[in-house]
Amino acid sequence: MTDWVDQVFCEDALAGLARIPDGSIDLILTDPPYNLGKDYGNDSDQQSVEAYLAWTEAWIDAALPKLKANGSLYLFLTWRFAPEIFVLLKRRMTMMNEIIWDRRVPSMGGSTRSFSSVHDTIGFFVKRKDYYFDLDAVRIPYDAATKKARSRSIFIGAKWLEVGYNPKDLWSVSRLHREHAERVDHPTQKPLEIIERMIKASCPAGGVVLDPFMGSGTTAVAARRSGRHFTGFELNAAYCEIARARLAAPIQAAPKKRRAAVRATATTATATATATDTTPTAEGASEA
Repeated sequence: MTDWVDQVFCEDALAGLARIPDGSIDLILTDPPYNLGKDYGNDSDQQSVEAYLAWTEAWIDAALPKLKANGSLYLFLTWRFAPEIFVLLKRRMTMMNEIIWDRRVPSMGGSTRSFSSVHDTIGFFVKRKDYYFDLDAVRIPYDAATKKARSRSIFIGAKWLEVGYNPKDLWSVSRLHREHAERVDHPTQKPLEIIERMIKASCPAGGVVLDPFMGSGTTAVAARRSGRHFTGFELNAAYCEIARARLAAPIQAAPKKRRAAVRATATTATATATATDTTPTAEGASEA
């Protein structure tokens, strides 16, 4: 592998993407800033609507040439900007799904002037019709009761009954609460369960996943756990150290032990990074 693979680069994505060879990436999977005003250590999530959409178009146009001809893209968005960004992407790719991630937010609190928002939107796009997709790798097994109920002769030997069903486009997976075993110090960290499903379905074993906005490194960790390679960028030096600490922790460690190891390493590394951070203030902080 080349020197840009299996690396989390602490730099602005627009600058770093120029070093990635065109046609070298199997899957782009990323969770960029939503422009909701969150604090990622810079102003990347606090732009005007016009500036945010222009920046989004700029990084998409820089990233898409890196995909192989049969490559795919998964992009996390909020409902506030999904319509505009989906239209932008439809001019460049084919949209396969709008996936709704139900974060399982408790039924309390929220606005008194609108319905509470409890989901993220994920766009699944491909470059051409023969895109890579391995459904069997992400099928959801049927329970014993369901299998028993399908006992009629027409079901006997049916592959789908044995290997499970196709995940729907509504994914109900809990957000990472403060005490969750995976949780690290990042405000919008995504669950490994979701990221691993995307990688297993849309990146071949040994392939390369690109995440221009690595955040706490969830995409990199999920790729490594799934037998894939990764590369990507993160502007915030403290988040870079958290990502590297997660990658340095034993992948097969028990969740609580792994979490303790990551936090211990990341706490020390983050303090050092914060004290010595000379990272440029260009936009590009992440949400992954």
